[in-house]
Amino acid sequence: MCKIKTFSKGGIHPDKYKITTDSPIISAGLPEFVTIPVKQHIGSPAKILVSVGDKVKVGTHIADADGIVSADVHSSVSGEVVKIEAVEGGIGYLEDMITIKVEGDEFEETINLSNDVNREIPYTAEEIINKIREAGIVGMGGAGYPTPIKTSIPEDKKVDTLIVNGIECEPFLTADDRLMVEKAEQIVIGAKIINKALGIQNAIIAIDENKPKAIEIISKITKTYVGVNVQVCATKYPQGGEKQLITAITGREVPSGKLPYDAGCLVQNVGTVFAVYEAIMKNKPLYERVVTISGDTCLHPANYMVRIGTPASFLIEQAGGLTPETTQVIFGGPMMGISALNLNAPITKTTSGILLLSDAVAGKSPETDCIRCGKCVDACPIGLQPYLISNLVQNNQIDELKNCHVLDCIECGCCAYICPAHIPLLDYCKLAKMELRKKN
Repeated sequence: MCKIKTFSKGGIHPDKYKITTDSPIISAGLPEFVTIPVKQHIGSPAKILVSVGDKVKVGTHIADADGIVSADVHSSVSGEVVKIEAVEGGIGYLEDMITIKVEGDEFEETINLSNDVNREIPYTAEEIINKIREAGIVGMGGAGYPTPIKTSIPEDKKVDTLIVNGIECEPFLTADDRLMVEKAEQIVIGAKIINKALGIQNAIIAIDENKPKAIEIISKITKTYVGVNVQVCATKYPQGGEKQLITAITGREVPSGKLPYDAGCLVQNVGTVFAVYEAIMKNKPLYERVVTISGDTCLHPANYMVRIGTPASFLIEQAGGLTPETTQVIFGGPMMGISALNLNAPITKTTSGILLLSDAVAGKSPETDCIRCGKCVDACPIGLQPYLISNLVQNNQIDELKNCHVLDCIECGCCAYICPAHIPLLDYCKLAKMELRKKN
């Protein structure tokens, strides 16, 4: 085993709360209705292809990528399209969505539903990228960047290393951990597929040291696959950030304002890599994903395989429902996730978890004055000065923010977590980025 690696600048060690680590992935079942957003990715919304009254199957193409940066959308259920309208999403925005009444569970005939593991890759690099595009695959670690765009490296750039991100450093979340334990070989083959698309022979699966079972299983499998290896990383947040992971694995730095391929790397989440395997080897569009439902007030924490468009409320009921102690529901992890404004909002391609939390764990405390302790500066993995950014935003000194490099902020939340005054530093950093982009 290689030496355990990590990034050197900043970072924190929040409580892990990985209470579903040993919980196998189970089916969430089918709700009465699914409501599928046509924008589950960075870029333009997909163009709707169906009409009210149309019958669809699982895997039916219902919205087409519209523009260079966009992604196809597929039905996750079989049934009838009953509504197409703008609906409030989980964070309060109106989004165009397609509502389907579930009728049975009939799949498109082109999808291979067998459990056999297919190991031979019968496609060219161009064919692989086209099939990834047709499957509607996007980054499933949170950002939702369309995968075919990410794997199409500009001609003036050179990538020599694929990093498969299996860190999952947010507290509570274990969806990626369970996927690596239960679908290890498929993930390794998925890495080989992306290698072939990139024309390279070097894939490194990065796994946090607090996932011993995943490390053991994948390390054993990679011994039979040339060009794919495992690298264990130290348990530190935000180890899963692209820039931090690249530095930890390769020692290279991604320059300010640049992208991973400027450091010769491509980073893909393990969920994305598994989806690539299923698209290429099983002709399966991205219509479901693993979601962790957990939290200190969750009665039955679990890892569910969930159809896209399933209401969050359906999943919450599967886990025992809300309790009186639940004061906050978060979509995603507690560090970078977003408080839910609508519990009927649908699960999307980028939903990694739903957390039911009490005030004690959610960290709700009254804000006090900054004591100039500098802990936020020490914790920032980018080397920013969050306290200064906060002051400039509050005093509307937007022009001076340019010199603070706030656009490099990865919104990890380390600053807010570590602040003894409970100042919402992350919110101020987000606001600063928004104001700067408005001016530009």
